[in-house]
Amino acid sequence: MLFCQLAQARSLNEISRGLASCEGKLRHLGMAGAPKRSTLAYANEHRPWQLQRDVFMGLLGRCRMEAERGRRKFRFRNKLYSIDSTVVELCLSMFDWAHYQRTKGAIKLHMLLDHDGYLPTYVHLTDGKVSDIDVARRLVFPPDSIVVMDRGYTDYQMFAD
Repeated sequence: MLFCQLAQARSLNEISRGLASCEGKLRHLGMAGAPKRSTLAYANEHRPWQLQRDVFMGLLGRCRMEAERGRRKFRFRNKLYSIDSTVVELCLSMFDWAHYQRTKGAIKLHMLLDHDGYLPTYVHLTDGKVSDIDVARRLVFPPDSIVVMDRGYTDYQMFAD
């Protein structure tokens, strides 16, 4: 799957053929040959989702360790965060649960970015109609932190809190 991401492969055939072209290098990883398309399909169907979570959390931990070591051009005494969201448009005929407008489907990705390592601290997927401020109200920030946001998050009561 890592090869799939790095090679930007779009199908199991691309992954299988791409790995087959690197067969000599696969032997260094302890693989006798490239997996067939059917083997990849079977693995995808039967792989538990917890594996993906564990791999992601391990990678995120390593990224955080690397980020702590690096020096930054700009330093702030207080913790600095950025919060924003983006709408991911979906085809309504394929994703009928993702109603956004009358003829469009969408989900909204809300993200809180920690500027210490430029890594996400909070990621939340919602229906495309959910307001940015509704998600922001659920977040709890450390005391004296600085939060950078656009005007979609304007709520003076939240600012006071």
